This record gives sequence, structure tokens and C-alpha cells, in this order.
Amino acid sequence: MKVVNILTTCLLFSAILFFQACSQEKVDRTAENHAATKHAPVPSGAGQHRRIPAYFKEPPDLKSLPQTLSPDLFGGRVRDAYRIAKEHPQTLAQLPCFCECDKSSNHKSLHSCYEDTHSVGCPICQDSALLAGELKRQGYSDSLIRDKLISRYIGN
Repeated sequence: MKVVNILTTCLLFSAILFFQACSQEKVDRTAENHAATKHAPVPSGAGQHRRIPAYFKEPPDLKSLPQTLSPDLFGGRVRDAYRIAKEHPQTLAQLPCFCECDKSSNHKSLHSCYEDTHSVGCPICQDSALLAGELKRQGYSDSLIRDKLISRYIGN
């Protein structure tokens, strides 16, 4: 019985190490690819005319949203952003992402950025999720959070 437990533990540990190595390689590649594209925040200001990227106007059914990656795969502000995505998936689904990944990666909303490693190398995705998390903690509704985010990147 002890041998079976030891073998099971070793197999489980090996699988975890393998998954982490594969995930880290994917994180590194995606971050490099994403950083290679120019994603700089657009300063807000009057007179700017910029399109608003894709988002859900109403909260989608929670079961219809794909899982976001575990925050435990990351560190620092990236982990914090993924934690917010996991805690508030319907909020992020109702927010546009201003790195315009709806065009380049066919994302449907800010939530899409956290279904994979897209946001790891993108400060716009991270800043947007962190802002949404802070506003959510302050009691803002999802539509007001969306308005604040749009105002931040497009201005009035």
C-alpha cells in the first residue's frame, strides 16, 4: 500500500512539474510575441475619435464563459489581474480591451485576455483588470466600470 501511495505521489508530482514547464514556456512565448506588438495606452483627451473594442453589453451566463487561467501560475501584478478575472468574470466580459485584441486575436472582451496568457505581456490588459477590481471593491456597477474604462482610454 505504501509503494502505491509513493508511486501515485511521484506520478502526480511529475505531472505537475510537466504542466508548469509547459505553461511557463507558453507564458514566455506569448509574452514575447505580445510585447513585440506596440501596445501603449492611449492618452485620454478631448477630440480623440477611437472605436470602442468588443465587449458584452449584458452579463453573459457564467457557464458560457471559458475558465480563466489560475492566478497561481503568475506573480506580482499579473497574478493580481488574473485573480480579479477569476473573481469577476462577468464584469470583465462586459469590458472592452483597449489593446484592440478583438481585432488581432478575435477576443470578445477583456475576459478573453485572461482565458490564456495574452495579458501577461500587456500592461493595458493588466491595468484594465486592476482598475475594474478596484472599482468593483468600491461598489461600482459593471456599466459604470465600463464607462470609467472607456473614458480612461478614449476620453470625453
